Amino acid sequence: MSLMNSAGGKSISVRTANSKDLQEAAEDFRHLLNRKYPRKASLELVGNRYDLTFDERHLLHRGVFSDVDSEARRKKIISIKEVQDKDLAVDGHNVLITVEAGLSGRPLILADDGFIRDISGLSGSFKKTEVTEKAIRLIATFLKKWKPRHTLFLFDAPISKSGILAKELRNLLKKENLPGDALAMKVPEKTLIGFPGVVATSDTAIIERSKRVIDLAGNIIRTKIGSMSLLRLRGGRLINRRRIREK
Repeated sequence: MSLMNSAGGKSISVRTANSKDLQEAAEDFRHLLNRKYPRKASLELVGNRYDLTFDERHLLHRGVFSDVDSEARRKKIISIKEVQDKDLAVDGHNVLITVEAGLSGRPLILADDGFIRDISGLSGSFKKTEVTEKAIRLIATFLKKWKPRHTLFLFDAPISKSGILAKELRNLLKKENLPGDALAMKVPEKTLIGFPGVVATSDTAIIERSKRVIDLAGNIIRTKIGSMSLLRLRGGRLINRRRIREK
């Protein structure tokens, strides 16, 4: 299966749902992780064993985790309703790019740990488009509905025009009378990790060092967008799910 990145035109090469090799590769990768083999070496071993492409290896990397790690992250997820009256820190590019992926039909994966992740690898080359505006409006709709006490958007300053994007978010928050701020920081992870409130991200490193997390982008995709290109590797199947809704 070749999934097209409609924003940038890049074709993501992923085998069809009936690919026995990719199914077995996911199972073997998870099996090694469950037995505490090193992640990088395990992915290389499995990738070489099944002659996986770069994109297929990236798919496994973004979506397959040990049962222990998956369960530990799931336990940190709070319900969307619990965001009300709490301070919220948003991993800006992480959330925005994932919502854009849902809007653009770019490939997404529902990972073992319950988070929806973009697998097109656009973070370093992110550029604001008309789809970005739509994604921002959807995020604003979420904030207006669930009413966090204060929302802090943090963007990666090294990514082009992050300062402009942060300014746009600040203006939007003010216009919508939503308490919050938006900043472009050299290393936003320093603030996100250890944030005393709720963190919105799908970044595994940040999740593992946070106490309470929401998959903001995943929730928006589930409830407002749906996805024509959502993949899930679990239980021996690669599922291309036509449309999902939050239960």
